[in-house]
Amino acid sequence: MSVASTANGGARASAASNPWLIALVVSLATFMEVLDTTIANVALRYISGGLAVSADQASWVVTTYLVSNAIILVASSFIAKRYGRRRFYLLCLATFTVASICCGLAWNLESLLIFRMIQGFAGGGMVPISQSILADSFPPNKRSQAFALFGVAVVVAPVVGPTLGGYLSDNFSWHWCFLINGPVGVLAFVLVYMLVQEPDSLRKERAEMRRKNVRFDIVGFLLVATFLGALELVLDRGQTEDWFGSNFIVVTSTISALALAISIPWLMTKSNPVIDVRLIASRQFGSCFVVMLATGAILIATTQFIPQVLQENYGYTATWAGLALSPGGLVTMMMMFITGRLSSRFQPKYLIAIGMAIIAVAMWDMTRLNADLNFGFFVWSRFYLGLGLPLIFIPITAASYDGLRPDQTDQASALINAARNTGGSIGVSIASNVLAHREQWHQSRLVEHIVPSDPSYTSALQQATQVFMERGSNAADAQTRAMAWIGNQVQTQASYLAYIDVFQVLMVISLLMVPLALILRKIDLNAGDGPGAA
Repeated sequence: MSVASTANGGARASAASNPWLIALVVSLATFMEVLDTTIANVALRYISGGLAVSADQASWVVTTYLVSNAIILVASSFIAKRYGRRRFYLLCLATFTVASICCGLAWNLESLLIFRMIQGFAGGGMVPISQSILADSFPPNKRSQAFALFGVAVVVAPVVGPTLGGYLSDNFSWHWCFLINGPVGVLAFVLVYMLVQEPDSLRKERAEMRRKNVRFDIVGFLLVATFLGALELVLDRGQTEDWFGSNFIVVTSTISALALAISIPWLMTKSNPVIDVRLIASRQFGSCFVVMLATGAILIATTQFIPQVLQENYGYTATWAGLALSPGGLVTMMMMFITGRLSSRFQPKYLIAIGMAIIAVAMWDMTRLNADLNFGFFVWSRFYLGLGLPLIFIPITAASYDGLRPDQTDQASALINAARNTGGSIGVSIASNVLAHREQWHQSRLVEHIVPSDPSYTSALQQATQVFMERGSNAADAQTRAMAWIGNQVQTQASYLAYIDVFQVLMVISLLMVPLALILRKIDLNAGDGPGAA
């Protein structure tokens, strides 16, 4: 071996031995992947116009990504163990980057959906492996600080998504929402290739699996993938398809339920199941799983519905609606690192409970929604949410690994990320359902007061008629315009009240998680005294 090659090998080993460089690199790749869960949402109307399709057809751009993302999560653990974590991660990263560029160059809706599905498959494999790399690169007492950097990617990316997507769509083209991943993906691939190495323990485990000829649980994978894929379809398309009034939703729900019912006994009896369901049944990990479901629901639902109310009820552009969330993202970023330090001193259960309580307050604050609110109100509301989310995400991630064997970290990562993704879909589905039904209910109640016998209605009608007459309308036209104006006000007020109901539901979900967090067991905050394998 030459001196030069020896020097290069030594430099590479030295770089790879620094776990913080590894944390930075995998967090960059994770940020890019998670960003794509929300960046396309605000670009849907541009995609609809650019590809000459309906808004409903364009919404499949989001659905296909979520479904494929959920499906691959359950297989990522075995593939990483059997064929090499680093190799699998690099393959996912390269595929995601190429698929992103292809999405930006898509010539019609069909091609965009195919590339979006490939992007989802590749991205779904990246996130849990990123988390596993961090878990093995840091000792338990340092994991919280590492997960702080990872948390910036997972929690801040969905917030940045609408802002960046709105800006690119408003000022350039929707194509750039996907093309932007190209240079970032190439940079991340080079850095991962240079810095991330396979731990010796995983090499030994892979050799042992080959010696024992351990095979992939294809039946278990198909059952779980069918369950998750069908569930994602139901949650994402339910409101659009009129829920169980649609044969599509009925059939898809039945398939999802049957797949779940069959998968549980199958996974419980297999020696090498694709998912270890016993983890979810345990008090510690199961509680973490449920809390992560709720956290994903609140994060994604608020990220989608706050820009939506700003655009629909306040007339904001996509860019300004996204900017209302951005300061909260900065707060979250700073709080991630603060929480990383707090997690080494305080038990995760208490931090999670406090974080959920703060989020409940933030959701309660949003129930003050009315037509007179300004930009600052929404900035401060997101500020409060930004304080609470890191207090949940980092401790719940650290607590979920407590008591697990090294060979279970990939499984835990896949399940926790599946909980976050599925929770996000559940949150959006619940919020959409509440919004639609409660808006109808409030409108019906308000219309009951639009009768000649109601003094408030007659007074408002007279005042509005007078205003239109002063603007040049004759008496008959003025009264017609006044009645139309009152009808529009009723619809607007019903919309505000429905959004208030949405935030009340999210507040209740937050409060229900507080006692669940408190049943988590205490963990050893001083475990580990050196870096783990890179």
